[in-house]
Amino acid sequence: MADVHELLDLWIERVTDEKLLSELHDMRDRGESEAITDAFFQDLAFGTAGLRGIIGPGTNRMNIYTVGRATQGFATYLRSLTEEPSVAIARDSRHGGELFVRTTAAILAANGVRVHIYPEISPVPTLSWAVRDLCCTGGICMTASHNPAAYNGYKVYGPDGCQITSQAARAISKAIERTDPFDDVTTMEFDEAVARGLIRWIDDEVLRSYYRAVIAQSVSNLTPDQAARTPLRLVYTPLNGTGLIPVTTVLSAAGITDVTVVPEQRDPDGDFPTCPYPNPEIREAMQKGIDLSERIHPDLLLATDPDADRVGVAVKSAGDYLLLTGNEIGVLLLDYICRMRSGRGEELSNKVAVTTIVSSAMTDALAAQYGFELRRVLTGFKYIGDIITELERDGEPERFIFGFEESYGYLSGDHVRDKDAVNASLLICQMAQYYKTQSMSLADAMERLYERHGYYHNKTISLAYPGAEGAAKMSDLMIDLRKNPPTEIGGSAVERVIDYASGVHGLPAADVVEFDLAGGNKAIVRPSGTEPKIKLYVFAKGADAAAADELMARIEDAGRELLS
Repeated sequence: MADVHELLDLWIERVTDEKLLSELHDMRDRGESEAITDAFFQDLAFGTAGLRGIIGPGTNRMNIYTVGRATQGFATYLRSLTEEPSVAIARDSRHGGELFVRTTAAILAANGVRVHIYPEISPVPTLSWAVRDLCCTGGICMTASHNPAAYNGYKVYGPDGCQITSQAARAISKAIERTDPFDDVTTMEFDEAVARGLIRWIDDEVLRSYYRAVIAQSVSNLTPDQAARTPLRLVYTPLNGTGLIPVTTVLSAAGITDVTVVPEQRDPDGDFPTCPYPNPEIREAMQKGIDLSERIHPDLLLATDPDADRVGVAVKSAGDYLLLTGNEIGVLLLDYICRMRSGRGEELSNKVAVTTIVSSAMTDALAAQYGFELRRVLTGFKYIGDIITELERDGEPERFIFGFEESYGYLSGDHVRDKDAVNASLLICQMAQYYKTQSMSLADAMERLYERHGYYHNKTISLAYPGAEGAAKMSDLMIDLRKNPPTEIGGSAVERVIDYASGVHGLPAADVVEFDLAGGNKAIVRPSGTEPKIKLYVFAKGADAAAADELMARIEDAGRELLS
């Protein structure tokens, strides 16, 4: 590893961007060794999720030089595949997004890659749609999903609209490693590239065709009269991101028009001033919506994250607003889709639903009830997208009915190959309206499922390991878990250890360790691929909610101790 202070001096010598140069000088003048080390101790890792990191100067930061280096590597890779590559680009509301888009587009154009750019901020699923609709060789979305405001990212897609495969990521990463960020990046003036037709703006018809494709995913069996007699009242927040126009456009087309948008979180704002962690999984991000809901009493509170690929839900229950978990929303949607399809007389035995190895075991119970085929894949929605692509390749795309991740990502159609909060928002609202006609909330509907199938409770715990020391500790912990696995966790005996690094169940190798516990419970440990965190997934099933929660708490406490 190069000396971080030498790298700092090199960057001060070579950087021409005035803002970054000023920040570099400040870093050196302050002499904060820890900050310098964190900014330069490694290159920002490029993986299947592309790049993601804190915005700022340094090799381990998101800036025009790390973005430029990655783009040059991606361009080199694309040119090795075809003589006339093309790329679609989108961005969310985060800081630096427009600058990174222009930087990326200019480099691609200079390398002979035709570029298509959404002129305004746009959700992740619309990028996946554009890649497929415009027959592009690849795609890039500038987003850090639901990370705090300090972050941005560079998510890369293949020609199928899925995030890139591990094989493609490795090839691109090798091309990046051979690229010097100051000497090896070929670029041109952005405006010149536009004038020459090398960069083109994506027109409105592409977005309109995406909306039509989403609306086509409706499965509601309510008649117009039933819907009119029981209108849904909604509070919605885009969390200062990209969801406002797409979500309200699609809902309006479906007849859901009583929508009140949380005013403080309505407009795009990369500072996310009312929700420092703009993640619909957590109550803090939903609090403004909850406060508004307490005043106007909607049937449902809905929130999409900044790039509108994830969606969260809160409903009034027992005098307070209950945030449904990602697993609960996924289970509810899967049950609703099956209920609506079977209600129309569709045969479900040839249908396929897809979820992940860290998602709720209740999906197995639903598969047994409705007869569909359930497939489990690794964490990462691209693996769900791969199943859709496989079905399409076999001439059977209609077999796919739903895919979900416990981390609030859902998709019910084959129109895109990534999680789609616009699609999910439509389904959730139609589902809520269906249950409203039966005088039930989504909380009531979930309780019915628990009563029928058992109380499958799940929890995801994220443990942070920041900086260079944290990265080393994460590695050591995973090594130790494999070498010295526990014999019991939370008082439950470990009956089986599954190390996904060896590629079990026909899945690609992954840095994941699963501990199957007595009673059908389990704990799964997985380092995040995009953040300095280890995720602990806890699964517990009880005769009632209290028993499941008590067992889940014991497993969580023991898991935290294992990872401390």
